[in-house]
Amino acid sequence: MISHELLRDRGILIVKPEGPLEKTDFEALAREVDPYIEAHGKLNGLLISAKLFPGWKDFAALVSHLRFVKNHHQKIRKVAAVTDSGFLSIMPHIATHFVDAEVQHFDYRDKDRALDWLSESKG
Repeated sequence: MISHELLRDRGILIVKPEGPLEKTDFEALAREVDPYIEAHGKLNGLLISAKLFPGWKDFAALVSHLRFVKNHHQKIRKVAAVTDSGFLSIMPHIATHFVDAEVQHFDYRDKDRALDWLSESKG
């Protein structure tokens, strides 16, 4: 399960996995961000906040997650992984091979610093 919040004034989507990820989570995220992206062209950032990575409920959830990334990665400028999870902390190194967004890891206690980084203008 994922809770999410779209900070419309900053163009930042905050997602918080709170249990095994489900197919319907990614459908709900798309319903939230697609109209924003349609109106503004891109999200400035995506903040993934998870103390630990909860995994996926089933294979359909994994496929839905991959499809969401495929359909949205070119429409997100930056991704901040805010976590103490070993799996999510290596994500920036892996993600750079698959996504257009700039990806950076922040310790779980550094959420405010991650939001500041996502809000920075392009250099």
